[in-house]
Amino acid sequence: MAQRCEICGKGPQYGNVISHANNTRRRRWNPNLRRVRALVNGARKRMRVCTSCLRSGRVKKAA
Repeated sequence: MAQRCEICGKGPQYGNVISHANNTRRRRWNPNLRRVRALVNGARKRMRVCTSCLRSGRVKKAA
């Protein structure tokens, strides 16, 4: 399953981990996704949403 927010489209970011001895290796930072039941067009739908979208109020949670 893709690590992507269904609201904002935020996905993984890539970069390097650099040790104290200046050894580098590739790593990946994944977004903090949560499965929530949200209201979409008046219907409940299960979505994978990042926590920044939840906190900012872009997602209307279903009761």
